[in-house]
Amino acid sequence: MTAEHTPGAGAARRGGTGIQVDGLGKTFKVGAGKSVTALEDAHLHTEQGSFLALLGPSGCGKSTILRVLAGLEEPTTGRALVDGRTPAELRRDSELGIAFQDHALLPWRSVVKNIALPFEVAGRSVDKEYVAELIALVGLTGFENAKPAQLSGGMRRRLHIARAMLHDPGILVLDEPTAGVDVELRRQLWELVTGLNEQGVTVVLTTHYLEEAEQLCDRIAIINHGELIANKPTRELIDMAREKIVRVSVDKDLPG
Repeated sequence: MTAEHTPGAGAARRGGTGIQVDGLGKTFKVGAGKSVTALEDAHLHTEQGSFLALLGPSGCGKSTILRVLAGLEEPTTGRALVDGRTPAELRRDSELGIAFQDHALLPWRSVVKNIALPFEVAGRSVDKEYVAELIALVGLTGFENAKPAQLSGGMRRRLHIARAMLHDPGILVLDEPTAGVDVELRRQLWELVTGLNEQGVTVVLTTHYLEEAEQLCDRIAIINHGELIANKPTRELIDMAREKIVRVSVDKDLPG
């Protein structure tokens, strides 16, 4: 296999300017005359080849940023660029890999055929050797002919990542890739995604777990109620959290 067809090699060749999110806002209509603001005036810049975690509780807006970066949602205000291009341009050029929990695998297709699906839809020939390399990369060797229902939850997550890597993208967008998996599978997924990042792939993921963000990422953005409340290098943010002092005031004397 040539270097050009090694998973992750394309990112190192292309280079780029990273992610630039400026004044990003997203409002959803929920009924006649009613709307909900999922994201408000978010600014987020990262370098090419970085590993960014979007951290926050469910419903805070982190998945909305991810969906905008993936070109699945149009922003209401502001803009998002990756390597100087819009998400739509990246998807057109097949340089964006997406692994969302709601991107269903086709239950009647095998592991191999689920991975190859994007090429088939685009009318492109499938490099079987490259697909085999992806299967080995995500640790699914021996399960090539298995259907999704025959795989564990963690194995299906790995299959999502393999399919997202089919185009050898420069940026990989992951929506809670380790949610609901056991400790060992989480460790395996960490190793997989870290290895891709070390090859030059820019990775953006959402997570609920501070430990996961601390272990994997070089930068953490914290989102709460649609607002970006922190965006700092991982080490700096963790040090700030450890130095935090909580002071409690009471309005009357406590019993002795």
